[in-house]
Amino acid sequence: MSSQTDASEDGTVEEQATMQERHESVAAEVLPDSTGLYVGGEFVDAAAAETFDTVDPATGEVLTDVARGREADVDRAVSAAWSAFEETWSGYAAGRRQRVLTAVADTIEDHTEELAKLETLDNGKPISEARVDVRGAAEQFRYFAGVVRENPGETMSEGSRYGQVIAEPYGVVGQVIQWNFPLLMASWKLAPALAAGNCSVLKPAEQTPLSALRLAELIDDVVPDGVVNVLPGYGEEAGEAVASHPDVRKIAFTGSTAVGKRVMKNAAETVTDVTLELGGKSPVVVFPDVDVDRAVSLVSAAIFYNSGECCEAGSRLFVHEAVADELLDGLAAAVESTTLGDPLDEETDLGPKVSREQVERTVEYVEAAREEGGEFLVDGGEPDDATLEDGCYVEPTLVEGLDHDSPPVQEEIFGPVLTVFRWDDYDEMIELANDVEYGLAGGVITDDVRQANEAARDIEAGYVWINSYHDLVPGLPFGGYKQSGIGRELSADTLDHYRRTKTINLSLR
Repeated sequence: MSSQTDASEDGTVEEQATMQERHESVAAEVLPDSTGLYVGGEFVDAAAAETFDTVDPATGEVLTDVARGREADVDRAVSAAWSAFEETWSGYAAGRRQRVLTAVADTIEDHTEELAKLETLDNGKPISEARVDVRGAAEQFRYFAGVVRENPGETMSEGSRYGQVIAEPYGVVGQVIQWNFPLLMASWKLAPALAAGNCSVLKPAEQTPLSALRLAELIDDVVPDGVVNVLPGYGEEAGEAVASHPDVRKIAFTGSTAVGKRVMKNAAETVTDVTLELGGKSPVVVFPDVDVDRAVSLVSAAIFYNSGECCEAGSRLFVHEAVADELLDGLAAAVESTTLGDPLDEETDLGPKVSREQVERTVEYVEAAREEGGEFLVDGGEPDDATLEDGCYVEPTLVEGLDHDSPPVQEEIFGPVLTVFRWDDYDEMIELANDVEYGLAGGVITDDVRQANEAARDIEAGYVWINSYHDLVPGLPFGGYKQSGIGRELSADTLDHYRRTKTINLSLR
């Protein structure tokens, strides 16, 4: 594992100061002008006039303070959203909504570099990955602008009866998102909700509220007032209030399975429809016919992209005995050549995790693997590097020899930790691959089309890649099986989760 630092004491101090000064300089350029609640088309203080700090995970320094929304603020946002729906947005025909969504996509693209830098500061992801996220966010709005004119419905007649089935928006939807892809997750939620004709109350994660607030600033002149409301705050306060609000007609949540269950319980009290994109513990299966170098690249990307902070991360590797030694040697070498450092540096491969809490969580699982008797091919943990000590950095871990029912294998770590299993019996391997409570995604690496198709069908997951990973294409539904969630995102099917069907039965007699 390499870092962008000088080994000398003087060089270390100089490099540390340089990173902090660089981040402060970029923050001065890209931080939002307003960090209040965005309600009804304007930025306002929280009702209790409270704020909270959002922190740069690379330096540990506070970026800015943000309004802390609570239940009273959710009431205000929901009211503003209903006013916008009833007075404005419900009167927008599909073509007019299409123009709004296209304008949002154009606006995001016009501010790609600014938004990418903001995302890097607030989340810690490398700038190269942040640019991919921003382009993906624009693509979501552009995709749903393309399908917004889809008008599902049926008509039928039988004798003197005439029937019509139409789709209508819910009105006001509540959307609560995770911190690992802040702007991208906002687009996954807002684009289909607006395309279907709804207004939104969006609660960004308290760790990463800035890109959603900046997006609100940028689209203020594009989207009618009150159609989009952004409510930063803590999950147990603002998030719970959104999920349990009696006037919110639909809830969409992305986050952990544990919190998703609470969202479902809250929604049950008001019998509110929900879609949930939850946790994962995804298997990646490597067959013996692979090009090993290519397989190393795919496996590495599957687990280490975004510092492992991906719900679909390929965190369990099942590699055939025939190629296991060669592949694992290559994977260990790839990890050792990975650059951990300043996420604003173009050469950085791995930035920090989002928070100190997430560092501690990851390290606890690494230590649990050690106690379980795991064999560490690469021993991760916090780096021994003075220039990174104020940040939330964790080095990658590769470990094999664990029981498949051990916590580091069964539970979502949400960090750069890969557990490895060798196999030579296909049926036994598939049984283990499916032996978790999750079913979000999976990967298959092979040049044999027949066995690729067989394995993809046998893996119990909602999305399976063959010879790629993390490649999410607009138009292909994304979502999970089992405790990985309910519903699908990224496709025209998503619109069905933001609309209700009404049947009109007309007697002609």
